[in-house]
Amino acid sequence: MFKFRLTTRTITTLALLTAVEIVLSRFLSISAWNIKIGFSFVPVVVASILYGPIGAGIVGALGDFVGAILFPIGAYFPGFTLTAFLTGFVFGLFLYKKQDWPRSIAAVGINQFVLSLFLNTLWISILYGSPYVPLLATRVVQCLLLTPVQLVCIQAVAKSLARYGKKPFTA
Repeated sequence: MFKFRLTTRTITTLALLTAVEIVLSRFLSISAWNIKIGFSFVPVVVASILYGPIGAGIVGALGDFVGAILFPIGAYFPGFTLTAFLTGFVFGLFLYKKQDWPRSIAAVGINQFVLSLFLNTLWISILYGSPYVPLLATRVVQCLLLTPVQLVCIQAVAKSLARYGKKPFTA
């Protein structure tokens, strides 16, 4: 269903996207203990369009893991790495072949309102011992803010990649 070949070029591109994800996530985003707003999803979206669910999942998971080890914001928790992989995987499932508005809305909706809102809230609740439902209420604002931003950015990235050739980095 999805072709994913690990060539030197693919590994190099995924590593570059992972590095960009780490910089955007750790240095150029607004973070509190329960809310994070930024553009670290953009390299994951690029990987999803170019390489599909596996490539995007790798960028998301490695970006989270390496970023947490090199530049910790708090305690490392593997649940966030799982969510980061699933986020990339979902973007790849919906955006690999076609990046129209319905697919973008579905990808962002699942990522924001299932993975980020419910799953990441569960991880935060477990990690900090906070009650789940009140924490969930505070994180709804983050999801409502990021949803339109992600939708617009995905369309802009898709148009840019289409303009310069959708797969400029593959052999």
